[in-house]
Amino acid sequence: MTVHFIGAGPGAADLITLRGARTLAACQVCLYAGSLVPDELLAECPPDAKLIDTADLDLDAIEREFVAAHEAGLDVARLHSGDPSVFSAVAEQMRRLDAHGIPYEVVPGVPAFAAAAAALKRELTVPTVGQTVILTRIAQQATPMPPGEDLATLGASGALLVLHLGARYVDRIVAELLPHYGADCPAAIVAYASRDNELVLRGTLGDIADQLTSSGVRRTAVILVGRTLGASQFRDSHLYSTERDRHTC
Repeated sequence: MTVHFIGAGPGAADLITLRGARTLAACQVCLYAGSLVPDELLAECPPDAKLIDTADLDLDAIEREFVAAHEAGLDVARLHSGDPSVFSAVAEQMRRLDAHGIPYEVVPGVPAFAAAAAALKRELTVPTVGQTVILTRIAQQATPMPPGEDLATLGASGALLVLHLGARYVDRIVAELLPHYGADCPAAIVAYASRDNELVLRGTLGDIADQLTSSGVRRTAVILVGRTLGASQFRDSHLYSTERDRHTC
Protein backbone atom coordinates (compact mmCIF):
# COMPACT_ATOMS: atom_id res chain seq x y z
CA MET A 1 0.00 0.00 0.00
CA THR A 2 1.30 3.45 -0.92
CA VAL A 3 0.03 7.01 -0.51
CA HIS A 4 0.55 8.94 -3.75
CA PHE A 5 0.71 12.72 -3.38
CA ILE A 6 -0.41 13.88 -6.82
CA GLY A 7 -0.17 17.39 -8.18
CA ALA A 8 -3.52 18.00 -9.88
CA GLY A 9 -2.26 21.11 -11.65
CA PRO A 10 -3.53 24.69 -11.49
CA GLY A 11 -7.17 24.06 -12.33
CA ALA A 12 -7.81 22.74 -15.83
CA ALA A 13 -8.41 19.00 -15.61
CA ASP A 14 -6.24 18.27 -18.65
CA LEU A 15 -3.17 19.84 -17.03
CA ILE A 16 -2.61 16.88 -14.73
CA THR A 17 0.40 14.86 -15.88
CA LEU A 18 0.03 11.51 -17.59
CA ARG A 19 1.69 9.87 -14.61
CA GLY A 20 -0.71 11.65 -12.27
CA ALA A 21 -3.77 10.51 -14.23
CA ARG A 22 -2.52 6.92 -14.44
CA THR A 23 -1.76 6.81 -10.73
CA LEU A 24 -5.16 8.27 -9.90
CA ALA A 25 -6.83 5.58 -12.01
CA ALA A 26 -5.04 2.84 -10.07
CA CYS A 27 -5.90 3.93 -6.51
CA GLN A 28 -8.84 2.55 -4.55
CA VAL A 29 -9.03 5.61 -2.26
CA CYS A 30 -8.83 9.27 -3.26
CA LEU A 31 -8.54 12.19 -0.86
CA TYR A 32 -9.03 15.56 -2.55
CA ALA A 33 -9.82 19.19 -1.73
CA GLY A 34 -13.23 19.71 -3.26
CA SER A 35 -12.87 23.48 -3.52
CA LEU A 36 -9.59 23.30 -5.45
CA VAL A 37 -9.61 20.11 -7.53
CA PRO A 38 -11.87 19.96 -10.62
CA ASP A 39 -14.66 17.39 -10.53
CA GLU A 40 -13.57 16.08 -13.93
CA LEU A 41 -10.45 14.61 -12.38
CA LEU A 42 -12.47 12.41 -10.08
CA ALA A 43 -13.83 10.64 -13.16
CA GLU A 44 -10.31 9.21 -13.55
CA CYS A 45 -10.73 7.24 -10.32
CA PRO A 46 -11.87 3.60 -10.45
CA PRO A 47 -15.70 3.32 -10.41
CA ASP A 48 -15.68 1.72 -6.96
CA ALA A 49 -13.06 4.04 -5.44
CA LYS A 50 -13.73 5.66 -2.07
CA LEU A 51 -13.78 9.44 -2.64
CA ILE A 52 -13.12 11.67 0.37
CA ASP A 53 -13.44 15.45 0.18
CA THR A 54 -10.92 16.85 2.67
CA ALA A 55 -12.27 20.42 2.60
CA ASP A 56 -13.78 20.03 6.08
CA LEU A 57 -11.23 17.57 7.50
CA ASP A 58 -8.41 18.49 9.86
CA LEU A 59 -4.99 16.83 9.79
CA ASP A 60 -5.97 14.23 12.40
CA ALA A 61 -8.95 13.12 10.31
CA ILE A 62 -6.82 12.89 7.17
CA GLU A 63 -4.26 10.84 9.09
CA ARG A 64 -6.99 8.41 10.17
CA GLU A 65 -7.99 7.90 6.54
CA PHE A 66 -4.39 7.11 5.62
CA VAL A 67 -4.06 4.63 8.45
CA ALA A 68 -7.39 2.94 7.64
CA ALA A 69 -6.40 2.54 3.99
CA HIS A 70 -3.00 1.20 4.99
CA GLU A 71 -4.56 -1.39 7.28
CA ALA A 72 -6.91 -2.43 4.47
CA GLY A 73 -4.05 -2.64 1.97
CA LEU A 74 -5.52 0.04 -0.30
CA ASP A 75 -3.48 2.50 -2.36
CA VAL A 76 -4.36 6.16 -1.78
CA ALA A 77 -4.32 9.07 -4.21
CA ARG A 78 -3.90 12.31 -2.30
CA LEU A 79 -4.79 15.02 -4.82
CA HIS A 80 -3.36 18.47 -4.23
CA SER A 81 -3.87 21.50 -6.45
CA GLY A 82 -0.84 22.78 -8.35
CA ASP A 83 2.41 21.05 -7.50
CA PRO A 84 3.01 19.37 -4.11
CA SER A 85 6.38 21.11 -3.70
CA VAL A 86 4.95 24.62 -3.16
CA PHE A 87 2.43 25.74 -0.52
CA SER A 88 0.66 22.37 -0.57
CA ALA A 89 0.84 21.41 3.13
CA VAL A 90 2.13 17.93 2.28
CA ALA A 91 5.12 18.16 4.64
CA GLU A 92 3.01 17.68 7.77
CA GLN A 93 1.16 14.77 6.15
CA MET A 94 4.45 13.11 5.20
CA ARG A 95 5.68 13.53 8.76
CA ARG A 96 2.67 11.62 10.05
CA LEU A 97 3.08 8.90 7.43
CA ASP A 98 6.72 8.53 8.46
CA ALA A 99 5.62 8.09 12.07
CA HIS A 100 3.32 5.22 11.02
CA GLY A 101 5.83 3.68 8.64
CA ILE A 102 3.43 4.15 5.72
CA PRO A 103 5.20 4.46 2.34
CA TYR A 104 4.45 7.35 0.01
CA GLU A 105 5.59 8.92 -3.23
CA VAL A 106 5.16 12.29 -4.93
CA VAL A 107 3.90 12.84 -8.47
CA PRO A 108 4.69 16.42 -9.52
CA GLY A 109 2.14 18.69 -11.15
CA VAL A 110 1.96 22.00 -13.03
CA PRO A 111 2.35 24.79 -10.43
CA ALA A 112 0.09 27.84 -10.36
CA PHE A 113 2.93 30.24 -11.15
CA ALA A 114 3.72 28.32 -14.35
CA ALA A 115 0.07 28.47 -15.41
CA ALA A 116 0.05 32.20 -14.64
CA ALA A 117 3.15 32.75 -16.80
CA ALA A 118 1.49 30.82 -19.62
CA ALA A 119 -1.63 32.99 -19.35
CA LEU A 120 0.55 36.09 -19.52
CA LYS A 121 2.56 34.64 -22.41
CA ARG A 122 5.75 35.63 -20.62
CA GLU A 123 9.02 33.96 -19.76
CA LEU A 124 9.71 34.86 -16.13
CA THR A 125 13.49 34.84 -16.60
CA VAL A 126 14.79 37.17 -19.32
CA PRO A 127 18.48 37.53 -20.30
CA THR A 128 20.17 40.67 -18.88
CA VAL A 129 16.88 41.73 -17.20
CA GLY A 130 16.16 39.14 -14.54
CA GLN A 131 17.26 35.57 -13.85
CA THR A 132 15.76 35.04 -10.41
CA VAL A 133 12.19 34.18 -9.43
CA ILE A 134 11.10 34.27 -5.80
CA LEU A 135 7.98 32.30 -4.82
CA THR A 136 6.53 33.58 -1.58
CA ARG A 137 3.43 34.70 0.31
CA ILE A 138 2.57 37.03 3.18
CA ALA A 139 1.77 36.08 6.75
CA GLN A 140 -1.68 37.60 7.04
CA GLN A 141 -3.95 35.24 9.00
CA ALA A 142 -1.59 32.39 8.16
CA THR A 143 1.53 30.66 9.46
CA PRO A 144 4.13 33.34 10.31
CA MET A 145 6.95 33.88 7.85
CA PRO A 146 10.46 32.95 9.05
CA PRO A 147 12.86 35.81 9.87
CA GLY A 148 14.30 37.45 6.77
CA GLU A 149 11.46 36.38 4.48
CA ASP A 150 9.30 39.49 4.82
CA LEU A 151 8.38 41.35 1.61
CA ALA A 152 10.67 44.28 2.36
CA THR A 153 13.69 41.96 2.58
CA LEU A 154 12.76 39.93 -0.48
CA GLY A 155 11.84 43.03 -2.47
CA ALA A 156 15.28 44.55 -1.87
CA SER A 157 16.67 41.93 -4.28
CA GLY A 158 14.75 43.41 -7.22
CA ALA A 159 13.98 39.87 -8.42
CA LEU A 160 10.65 38.87 -9.91
CA LEU A 161 8.27 38.15 -7.04
CA VAL A 162 5.44 35.65 -7.36
CA LEU A 163 3.03 35.91 -4.45
CA HIS A 164 0.53 33.21 -3.62
CA LEU A 165 -2.44 33.53 -1.28
CA GLY A 166 -2.28 37.31 -1.27
CA ALA A 167 -5.25 38.59 -3.27
CA ARG A 168 -7.09 39.86 -0.20
CA TYR A 169 -4.05 41.80 0.93
CA VAL A 170 -2.92 43.38 -2.33
CA ASP A 171 -2.90 46.90 -0.84
CA ARG A 172 -0.42 45.81 1.82
CA ILE A 173 1.69 44.02 -0.77
CA VAL A 174 1.87 47.10 -2.98
CA ALA A 175 2.72 49.38 -0.06
CA GLU A 176 5.63 47.16 1.03
CA LEU A 177 7.04 46.74 -2.48
CA LEU A 178 6.72 50.30 -3.81
CA PRO A 179 9.94 51.53 -2.14
CA HIS A 180 11.91 48.76 -3.86
CA TYR A 181 10.31 48.45 -7.30
CA GLY A 182 8.71 51.85 -7.92
CA ALA A 183 5.18 52.61 -9.10
CA ASP A 184 6.10 52.04 -12.76
CA CYS A 185 7.32 48.47 -12.26
CA PRO A 186 5.33 45.98 -14.35
CA ALA A 187 2.88 43.87 -12.35
CA ALA A 188 0.23 41.31 -13.17
CA ILE A 189 -2.41 39.21 -11.48
CA VAL A 190 -3.76 35.94 -12.81
CA ALA A 191 -6.83 34.55 -11.10
CA TYR A 192 -8.15 31.02 -11.66
CA ALA A 193 -5.25 30.27 -14.00
CA SER A 194 -6.07 27.73 -16.73
CA ARG A 195 -9.75 27.54 -15.79
CA ASP A 196 -12.74 28.64 -17.85
CA ASN A 197 -13.12 31.75 -15.68
CA GLU A 198 -9.44 32.70 -15.86
CA LEU A 199 -8.85 36.43 -15.35
CA VAL A 200 -5.66 38.23 -16.36
CA LEU A 201 -4.86 41.74 -15.12
CA ARG A 202 -1.81 43.61 -16.44
CA GLY A 203 -0.50 46.93 -15.24
CA THR A 204 2.05 48.44 -12.91
CA LEU A 205 2.68 48.27 -9.21
CA GLY A 206 0.99 51.66 -9.02
CA ASP A 207 -2.35 50.57 -10.47
CA ILE A 208 -2.63 46.80 -10.08
CA ALA A 209 -4.31 46.96 -6.65
CA ASP A 210 -7.14 49.11 -7.99
CA GLN A 211 -7.57 46.71 -10.93
CA LEU A 212 -7.88 43.75 -8.59
CA THR A 213 -10.34 45.55 -6.32
CA SER A 214 -12.51 46.46 -9.31
CA SER A 215 -12.48 42.85 -10.54
CA GLY A 216 -13.99 41.55 -7.30
CA VAL A 217 -11.46 38.68 -7.09
CA ARG A 218 -10.46 37.82 -3.52
CA ARG A 219 -8.84 34.39 -3.80
CA THR A 220 -7.19 31.85 -6.12
CA ALA A 221 -4.94 34.48 -7.65
CA VAL A 222 -1.21 34.80 -8.24
CA ILE A 223 0.41 38.24 -8.03
CA LEU A 224 3.58 38.87 -10.04
CA VAL A 225 5.84 41.91 -9.73
CA GLY A 226 9.08 42.48 -11.62
CA ARG A 227 10.83 44.03 -14.61
CA THR A 228 10.87 40.84 -16.67
CA LEU A 229 7.09 41.10 -17.08
CA GLY A 230 7.54 44.09 -19.38
CA ALA A 231 10.94 43.36 -20.87
CA SER A 232 11.21 43.86 -24.64
CA GLN A 233 14.76 45.17 -25.12
CA PHE A 234 17.24 42.52 -24.06
CA ARG A 235 20.14 40.51 -25.45
CA ASP A 236 19.41 37.09 -26.90
CA SER A 237 20.12 34.12 -24.66
CA HIS A 238 23.62 32.63 -24.84
CA LEU A 239 21.85 29.36 -25.70
CA TYR A 240 21.35 30.60 -29.29
CA SER A 241 24.51 32.67 -29.60
CA THR A 242 26.81 32.01 -32.55
CA GLU A 243 29.72 32.66 -30.19
CA ARG A 244 28.92 29.86 -27.72
CA ASP A 245 31.13 26.81 -27.32
CA ARG A 246 29.13 24.05 -29.01
CA HIS A 247 31.04 21.40 -27.06
CA THR A 248 29.77 22.68 -23.70
CA CYS A 249 26.08 23.19 -24.53
